[in-house]
Amino acid sequence: MKSVALFNLGCKVNSYEMEGMGQLLREKGYRVVPFGEKADIYIVNTCTVTNIADRKSRQMLHRARQMNPEAVVVAVGCYVQTGQQAVEVDDSIDLAIGNNRKKDIVTILEKYLEDRQDKTLQGTTVPDIGRIREYEEMLLKQTAEHTRAYIKIQDGCNQFCSYCVIPYARGRVRSRREEDILREISGMAEAGYHEVVLTGIHISSYGIDLGEGNEAAGQYNGGSRLIELAERIQDIPGLDRIRLGSLEPRIMSPKNIKRLAAIPKLCPHFHLSLQSGCDTTLKRMNRHYTAGEYYNCVENLRSHFDRPAITTDVIVGFPGETEAEFELTRAFLEKVNFYEMHIFKYSRRTGTAAAGMSGQIPESVKRLRSEALLELTKEQAKAFRKSYIGREAEVLLEEPREIGGRNWLTGYTKDYVKAAVAAKGNKVNTLVKVPIKGFLTDEILR
Repeated sequence: MKSVALFNLGCKVNSYEMEGMGQLLREKGYRVVPFGEKADIYIVNTCTVTNIADRKSRQMLHRARQMNPEAVVVAVGCYVQTGQQAVEVDDSIDLAIGNNRKKDIVTILEKYLEDRQDKTLQGTTVPDIGRIREYEEMLLKQTAEHTRAYIKIQDGCNQFCSYCVIPYARGRVRSRREEDILREISGMAEAGYHEVVLTGIHISSYGIDLGEGNEAAGQYNGGSRLIELAERIQDIPGLDRIRLGSLEPRIMSPKNIKRLAAIPKLCPHFHLSLQSGCDTTLKRMNRHYTAGEYYNCVENLRSHFDRPAITTDVIVGFPGETEAEFELTRAFLEKVNFYEMHIFKYSRRTGTAAAGMSGQIPESVKRLRSEALLELTKEQAKAFRKSYIGREAEVLLEEPREIGGRNWLTGYTKDYVKAAVAAKGNKVNTLVKVPIKGFLTDEILR
């Protein structure tokens, strides 16, 4: 029995796909071992979202080669897809597999092992991802997490934001069949999972290739197929929570928000990608909304949900971002008053439109702007958590922790606030309603 070690880099979609590959390998008799152990085969699921991600991907591939020079080292995914020329001359890699071929990992691997005559000969399977129109189906039976299951519902992106390489790594929007999604979630619910998170590369475009919208023009279906999907998931017995992944603000129309508010299992946690609070910066980014339109989405959500958790992503130091533009963003973030913000310093990515823009911002300026917004999000997050004190909340218990010399079980409320309850009499993977009395740590309520 050959041993295989798996290592994943990048997003939740990558994690889902890595778990799918692991499941396929186990079913074919491979023994999956921790990545730090000596193995016959090493598989690294790579990431390319930034130049740093490329470097980390190369580092892990080289590390695999060092752990066992006789092993077969397999590079899979986004870095392979966008950096094929660099991959082909990398001596640490034996086999390279691009995106939309991960479901074929066993077939490709075994053919390579059978055909290989010379250890220095590299096998490469990288499709023209821009021409792929079929969703790569990988049905999971379980996930690494024991209480929350991430469910991939689509792949690809048609937006082509000026800073982003992902459309070139993942291709155009490809939506998963609704019946396959419902079948997978039903299986997860039967296996004891209480919560599912709908994830993908751009889930707001779910269904755009299933007969609605104009795919060639990159237009939306208005988010209707995504909401219809959530409405059908609501009816799956045994499931308690439905959480949506990152969303485009444009699908948050009053009509759609009203429909979402009518789904009892839906978690009132909305991650609306922003990137900038300045209209001129948003235009350079090729984002298709204004700060004002974004704010209206947030206000509509707050009018239909009781204190929903609004989270977002922000990029600082985008090419051409003046001090005045940055201050507009900071003021906008204060006005919206998010629960949490993920702050990123702009990373110049070869192959994107933004990489060739004038007005590239020095790293020292990016750092100062990032630090300012990190301080702001820390304040806003603490204030949001504090608003829970004195209220009752439902917590999905996930992990035992020892804090302050006592045993606790920590988990999350429906709007993704972390809380802890005394371990005595409680169990992991159960839902409990508890009064929130105060802070256990800066980031955990009790």
